Amino acid sequence: MVSNVLTALVVGVGLGVFLQKGRFCFVHAFRDFFAFKDSRVTKAVLVATTLTMVFWSIAYALGYYQGFWTPDWGLTGLLGGFVFGVGMTYAGGCASGTLYRAGQGYLHFWLTLAFMGVGYAVFTVLFPTLESAYFEPLTFGTGVTLFEVSPVPAPLLALGVAGLVLLAYATIVGRSAAGGAGGTDDAAAVRADGGTPTSRGLGASAPAVGLRQFVAGTREYFRGFAEIDDWKAASKRPWDPRTAALGITALAVLWFTQVSIVGVTGPEARWTGYLLQQVGVDAGSYEYWGSILFQGKGVGLTVDMVMIAAVILGAFLAAFWSGDFSIRVPKRRRVPNAVVGGFMMGAGSRLAPGCNIGNIYSGLAELSVHSFIATAGIIAGVYAMTHWIYRDVGCAI
Repeated sequence: MVSNVLTALVVGVGLGVFLQKGRFCFVHAFRDFFAFKDSRVTKAVLVATTLTMVFWSIAYALGYYQGFWTPDWGLTGLLGGFVFGVGMTYAGGCASGTLYRAGQGYLHFWLTLAFMGVGYAVFTVLFPTLESAYFEPLTFGTGVTLFEVSPVPAPLLALGVAGLVLLAYATIVGRSAAGGAGGTDDAAAVRADGGTPTSRGLGASAPAVGLRQFVAGTREYFRGFAEIDDWKAASKRPWDPRTAALGITALAVLWFTQVSIVGVTGPEARWTGYLLQQVGVDAGSYEYWGSILFQGKGVGLTVDMVMIAAVILGAFLAAFWSGDFSIRVPKRRRVPNAVVGGFMMGAGSRLAPGCNIGNIYSGLAELSVHSFIATAGIIAGVYAMTHWIYRDVGCAI
């Protein structure tokens, strides 16, 4: 237990540092992509999720893992994910983004966390009704990961999926570069790969163009480290989201081999029950807290709760080191975002179940069938809310 607590502190503080320094937030990753075609954080999410999938598959094949998180699958993932996606976009921060901004001193996101707790508590009270009226009719199959049911060895399966992700990314980037330039430098790049800047020619050469840009971008990224002449000053500036992605991947592999997959809202829901227990509420008497979240072991601190608290500590340390920490009071017009968005995130993460970290990051990395569905719901929710927020000008995507 002591070693697990130490691991929780190391992983939590490390995640907080990488999240804060890389401004690694799934709202930025999807909302900014839909609204402005800004894919800077989207790429980092792809890098982190894909690399984590490959390393977790190797750990699983070698037997160095502590189990998968695979909820039963059905429309609950789609509907709950949609509610969560709308909520996190309205609040302005995802489950992990809320944690690092809270550590950075934003009272807006402490308020978001508080109303996520309200969402967890309301869900817990309604759980007996929801179980029969929502989960049972909308659940179609038992939870499963493709790693366990596929005849293909897990590392080969992960590498195959990673290859498909890279090919899809290269095709999109290649088409955008060749088609968007209208016959200038990018069109020349298409010709250099044996294609022509026509719609038919682009279809054959776009992946090659995209792969070439991927290789060039990767070289440029690593070359940037060699050009740093003042590491102390560089550490205080915001980091490339890809650096955050690599750090998060390393810590996720450590957590997977020692404790579990990375999750946020599950431990937060346990924190809600634990804190209510401290002020006199018999949290253990509620079925969802007592039998499910705390598994009949009594309401107390668990190692993943320690890890989540350490994320806020890590974000605070990183922000303080960089001079980014300060107590920021939200404007009055932003309070409804924290209240409504936080509540929807808390309730939606239980209805799915799982948040952006549990489903998009960890769930896709473990190839969970439930998480494929929940991810679609979350992204649809972000897309719908982004369209509503920018309804006056419309989305770029």
